[in-house]
Amino acid sequence: MALLLEHEFKPLPADKQIETLPFLEAVAHLPPFFDCLGTPIVYSPVKADLTGNIKKIRAVYDSNPAKFKTLQNILEVEKELHGSAWPKIGATLALMWLKRGLKFMLVLLQSISDGERDEEHPNLIRVNAMKAYEIALKKYHGWMLQKLFTGSVYALPYKSDLLKALEKGREVKEEESIEKIHQFLTRVTPILDAIYEMYTKMNAELSYKA
Repeated sequence: MALLLEHEFKPLPADKQIETLPFLEAVAHLPPFFDCLGTPIVYSPVKADLTGNIKKIRAVYDSNPAKFKTLQNILEVEKELHGSAWPKIGATLALMWLKRGLKFMLVLLQSISDGERDEEHPNLIRVNAMKAYEIALKKYHGWMLQKLFTGSVYALPYKSDLLKALEKGREVKEEESIEKIHQFLTRVTPILDAIYEMYTKMNAELSYKA
């Protein structure tokens, strides 16, 4: 899958310490995924949010690469630095929202990979997108954003068109595309799970609504 496998994520190490720079370099290739979903009024802001959060984390990393070598280093240093304002500040906040956008993407792709679908309309991805939204983003959105997202599922592309877009326009058999999605998920899911686990352990997760 050209778009998803363009830049490999480093495997999650045994100590679950995720190196900041390789993570940011890999994740920087993913925001164009949201172009493949159409509906610019909804997904362009999500893409922009992802891109903006990656830049914020990168700026913090670049300020002192040795100090911020891992994502955990960032949270630990910022907790010490910002006191009571943490975690609603800096790269800690940026990574919190970045992981939610990635979670939406991964749950959507996992659902497609697992073959979940509306049996009456098997080429639609509404079921998959709603599952991803419910799990990853809905509880962090106010009423207006929830309505906007719920309405947007009716304008999503067909599954076949999404898979073609992820292949950058190449005609590829669905089974081959699904296998590439599976490869991507196998690499990225453990990393994202480790980031969520880190936020839970450090009590850095916030539940306010955007």
